[in-house]
Amino acid sequence: MADLDSFLTRAEALLARLEAVLPRPLTAPDWDAGVAFRYRKRGGGGWLEPVRHVSTIRLADLQEVDAQKERLLRNTAQFVAGRPANNVLLTGARGTGKSSLIKACLNAFAGQGLRLIEVDKADLTDLPDLAELVAGRPERFVIYCDDLSFEEGEAGYKALKSMLDGTVAQGGENVLIYATSNRRHLLPERMKDNLGATYTDEGELHPGEAVEEKVSLSERFGLWISFYPFSQREYLAIVAQWLRHFGADEAAIEAARPEALVWALERGSRSGRVAQQFARDHVGRGLPQAGQARARVSDDIPGGLDHV
Repeated sequence: MADLDSFLTRAEALLARLEAVLPRPLTAPDWDAGVAFRYRKRGGGGWLEPVRHVSTIRLADLQEVDAQKERLLRNTAQFVAGRPANNVLLTGARGTGKSSLIKACLNAFAGQGLRLIEVDKADLTDLPDLAELVAGRPERFVIYCDDLSFEEGEAGYKALKSMLDGTVAQGGENVLIYATSNRRHLLPERMKDNLGATYTDEGELHPGEAVEEKVSLSERFGLWISFYPFSQREYLAIVAQWLRHFGADEAAIEAARPEALVWALERGSRSGRVAQQFARDHVGRGLPQAGQARARVSDDIPGGLDHV
């Protein structure tokens, strides 16, 4: 009898260890816990974790990207209203507001039922499970993939491609995918990819299959929104916006212009991110005069182009 008890104890311990490493089904979170969720994965299972402190950035806070703002706003409004809408790929220059624009749209439409689920590139293979989890929910879900790019042979590439179009595992009517990337076609493009191309007597170029594969993923996003490097005027306008946020008056903003230009030259970029970093450094060193409003240096940033 003692041997049987020992055997059962060991068997239970073994089963407990096996359960810890076996894949576990994805369970629904408390959907009332927030408007944004982050997909976490560890060991054998994943879960949705509510984001406790969602960025408070507003659409009005984003400057010099009016055309891009209008296109994403229109698509998101269609989606929230239950009308047809497209998956969106936001591409272009770094630090120009791609991610911030998605966060601002969440804040604009959260009251109308929009929810956001952030998924890392490494976890894109679980997209079908996420789509199944939210199927039938009354909310509208944007699955958000930030700074997306792939190397050859990555598993997430095929999963995202299938989710966007061409498989029975694609998302439901209440799911869209919004992704940002510095690469328009999401994959590295090399000269050798053109070696499979052929030329006809009429001069028509037929891209090889390697080239077709490179562009096949980005083409499945129904809406492309491109961002471009800021001009000097646009960069200085964003610097001024940040300095106002931190309490500088117009005289101090005007005086900071030359230093802001040098800062951008040293960084090799005129972007919203660089403008924010300059304003933090400028105000943090106490350059605004004592008569001005005290600078706010919290991480809860309502303006500018943070986390782009």
